[in-house]
Amino acid sequence: MDLLLACFIGISCGAVTGLIPGIHVNTVGAFVFASSAYLLNSYSPESICVFLISMSISHALLEFIPSMFLGVPEEGTVLSVLPGHQMLLQGRGKEAIRLVALGGFGSVMVVILLLPVFMMVLPPLYGILKPYIWILLIIVVMVMIVRLSRDKMAMVWSSLIFILSGIMGWTLLNSPLPTSVSFLCMFTGLFGVSTMLYSLSQNSFLPQQDQYHRLRINTDVIRGIFAGGIAGSILGFLPGLGPAQGSMIAQELSGGSDTENQKEGFLVAMSGVNVSDALFSLMAIFLIGNPRSGIAVYVNHLLNGVNFPQLLVFIFTSITAVSVALLLCLKLGDAAGKTLEKLDYQRLTWYVIIFMTFLVGLFSFIEQANILMVVLTYLTSISLGLIPHYLGLNKSHLMGVLIVPAIVVYAGL
Repeated sequence: MDLLLACFIGISCGAVTGLIPGIHVNTVGAFVFASSAYLLNSYSPESICVFLISMSISHALLEFIPSMFLGVPEEGTVLSVLPGHQMLLQGRGKEAIRLVALGGFGSVMVVILLLPVFMMVLPPLYGILKPYIWILLIIVVMVMIVRLSRDKMAMVWSSLIFILSGIMGWTLLNSPLPTSVSFLCMFTGLFGVSTMLYSLSQNSFLPQQDQYHRLRINTDVIRGIFAGGIAGSILGFLPGLGPAQGSMIAQELSGGSDTENQKEGFLVAMSGVNVSDALFSLMAIFLIGNPRSGIAVYVNHLLNGVNFPQLLVFIFTSITAVSVALLLCLKLGDAAGKTLEKLDYQRLTWYVIIFMTFLVGLFSFIEQANILMVVLTYLTSISLGLIPHYLGLNKSHLMGVLIVPAIVVYAGL
């Protein structure tokens, strides 16, 4: 009963952190871990770990609601902004929410079913692949540029955008700006504000949302579920890979995001990457003795490693958390859609842009960041984020902002 109670409290906390932009699950995890000396007097280490795991799973699924409906992205949801926003403008908000919920739930099931294979294959592969991560990243990037470009000129522009965003990412990660502020400026400008400003320039309006969703589970959706689960597992296995790289891998496995069907599969895959990564990063403690996320690090410290019985408890915790989070995602997502359709879309968009800019300023003030540098970074990110819209290119190439620094670090340059 203690574990079950901890699970449901964790799901509730994850729902709150997922729905409020700017609050990262690792922040709450750090607070809980810092308080563990007092909590362990009343609760078992397993109960605290179950709370952390269920919170991370719930957060990973529900953070797609503000990302898609308001365009407020975080590292794991940045690429979902555009297809989710487009479906909302088509009156398909209910369908988008169901695709996200299906992707998160299905990917967790895929990872659990593949666990026996992972136990046999991954430990020996880990040491072999670790030195070649930068080569794998370059291959993925090259394939993505070729696959998502309609002609040679688009390929040139896509490469240029990737390089420019990479230079910006490398510069910021080596600047005096706090990392949290840098990430917030980059993601908000590149994927949030730029998308909404373009939407305003096209005189977009929010149509009445279709109360009867037209979700069809076709081969593209099924492919997206497996793509998300596999890509999330790759993130949890290889050091140096984060949601940015996982998004690129999932996009390739799901077939891209340009056509309507591919867009649906891609949205499913994005949700799958985020949620399955939260689970597999914990499995990595048992498989290779290497925690691959902030929450996994806290769990590893609390338990001094994870044995097989504890892993089974965490798997059942994840199944419970993702099942309850799925229901919350459907209910809260539908409620958000009904609320938004009653509002003036143009005015709402401006309010969200102002709110996101306020968040950037607030976090900059809290972290005592250089305001001039924050403003320059924010404006540059917005400008760079607008270019793909006007050139008709895929915005995923902007993920060079994180991929290029990862390549440079792991190549030892």
